[in-house]
Amino acid sequence: MKRLLLPLYLLLLSTSQGLSQEGAAAAPTIDSGNTAWIIVATALVLFMTIPGLSMFYAGLVRKKNVLSVFMHCFVITCVMSIVWLVFGYSAAFAEGGKFIGGMGKAMLSGIGTGDVYDSGHSIPELIFFAFQMTFFIITPALMVGAFVERIRFSAMLVFVTVWAILVYLPVCHMVWGGGSMLGLEGIMDHAGGIVVHITAGVGALVAVIVLGPRTGYPSHPMAPHNLPVCVAGTGMLWVGWFGFNAGSGLGADVNAAMTLIVTHISASTGALIWIVMEWFTVKKPSMLGIATGSIAGLAAITPASGAVGPIGALCIGGTSGFLCWLASTKIKQKFGYDDSLDVFGVHGVGGAVGTILVAVFAAASFGGNADADYSIGSQLTTQLLAALYTAVYTAIVSFIILKLIDATIGLRVNEREESEGLDIADHGETGYND
Repeated sequence: MKRLLLPLYLLLLSTSQGLSQEGAAAAPTIDSGNTAWIIVATALVLFMTIPGLSMFYAGLVRKKNVLSVFMHCFVITCVMSIVWLVFGYSAAFAEGGKFIGGMGKAMLSGIGTGDVYDSGHSIPELIFFAFQMTFFIITPALMVGAFVERIRFSAMLVFVTVWAILVYLPVCHMVWGGGSMLGLEGIMDHAGGIVVHITAGVGALVAVIVLGPRTGYPSHPMAPHNLPVCVAGTGMLWVGWFGFNAGSGLGADVNAAMTLIVTHISASTGALIWIVMEWFTVKKPSMLGIATGSIAGLAAITPASGAVGPIGALCIGGTSGFLCWLASTKIKQKFGYDDSLDVFGVHGVGGAVGTILVAVFAAASFGGNADADYSIGSQLTTQLLAALYTAVYTAIVSFIILKLIDATIGLRVNEREESEGLDIADHGETGYND
């Protein structure tokens, strides 16, 4: 009897061992190379806000408002980080409705140290959380440049916080987090042309219209007080953008390499087109122009960077260089709105350019990586509708938030405080004692 049972026992033992080995093989593992790259990319995107964006904006304002700009970017970094932890990440990326996610991942609930983000690149969900947090930080910080030198610190803080919750989180969920925008399928937005740049650009435009212009604008010159600081910030943004775009593929692979290349080419093209336009119109190419043009090229390639090749980068960068220059000079002058540091003209217009043109240059015939059955016309419709929906939604919500703030705590500093400068008026200190 024992001799009969022994083979059966051995068979069952080997089967159970095989199943356990199979289960172990099927368990997700962390890819150390991809994880290391996303850790670096996360640091690069945070570097874009502090110190990159801070210095870019601080160099462009008048001396009496330098610390105010640094303070805005710094406090936004802190507040957005806490909001993202408490419920922001969950609202953006947890399972939920079409418009907003649920609270299943609030305070990192249910996310363990060994949990892998389901991206095909086997990175920990914790580093995905951190990477996306840096996008949540920089998007409202971008708006600061539009209404510098006249908004109350408390009003700015309330506006960007409520705006991030009511605008950024739903749009992020609809585009990246598993939701749905008007039933649109296959929206192409690799690193945030819609989620970051259109939302920030439109929100900024609404803010400057509601706030009104700075006292003396446009009759009194308000030239940048320190262009070298601005240029240093531009360089930091440019380098940080490699993490922004090449990191959004979530892998250290050939796709990340191409994304980095097209990001650089678009920035270079946008910068050159901008100073060519200055050469033709005012006869002198400026340092401010080449710096701003590079940011326009970077903003425009952001949604397209994971889908286009060098031809697309050249065309998108060149188009954004021209259209962003047009929006930041001729159009702004014609309508008279005081977008102080051209947030709408660069980020709003640039983000829209890339969001639309990716539909064309993603096609294989232009060197993009789309499939053989890809339809430019169908994708173009999707991109246009997604950009339009986002712009309209952002404008309406931003206007309501601003009006409510103005009716309660007030938006603007008074004339004396504006003349004195926000460094002293809001913070009681100054970066310059001469």
